[in-house]
Amino acid sequence: MITTKESPMIRHCQALLVDDHPMLRRGLCQLLQLDPRFATPLQAGSGPEALALMTQHAVDLVVLDLNMQPMSGLDTLQAIRRQDRTCKVVIYSVSDAPRDAEAVMAAGADGFLIKDTDPDELIEALAAITQGQQRLSPSLTQALQDEHRWDRELTPRERQIADLIAQGMSNKAISEALFISEGTAKVHVKNLLRKTGCSSRVALAVKALEQ
Repeated sequence: MITTKESPMIRHCQALLVDDHPMLRRGLCQLLQLDPRFATPLQAGSGPEALALMTQHAVDLVVLDLNMQPMSGLDTLQAIRRQDRTCKVVIYSVSDAPRDAEAVMAAGADGFLIKDTDPDELIEALAAITQGQQRLSPSLTQALQDEHRWDRELTPRERQIADLIAQGMSNKAISEALFISEGTAKVHVKNLLRKTGCSSRVALAVKALEQ
């Protein structure tokens, strides 16, 4: 009878689930246990407990809630990074605020996933993070893109005029195309330069063309 053995080079990912809601931890633990890429996860109900476990176990991936007391997820992440620079850390939160995602990614997180993520998508995202990729929930990715759009503060009319400037139109040509006075066109252009931080029409045209 021929038997096969698992290669000693194969090592299941050791995850640590950090959340102050036991039911959520238990559900996520059961989900990870169904996937052969993950070992049985460790669990912690707070940041200090998680840090203590990390001194006792070799942890590959930390799945970390953001809103915890008395030590927040962001504080826990920063403490983890002081203690372990190689461990992957993903925030798993109900928050879909772009500012939260920006803060944790700047602090060294490898991903930010929202708690309503489909279970299959969640597992694949966590697996990808363990392989060195960064992952954000799609809604967060879109929100961050919108947050950093150069024209997000512009009115529809100002966006229209920016497009015409990108086409090389003068204020007079813009006024004729939009049936407004040349003085009104000048005011719009002045507001455009102020809102976008552009020093000239040329710089504004370049931004509009890039967009």
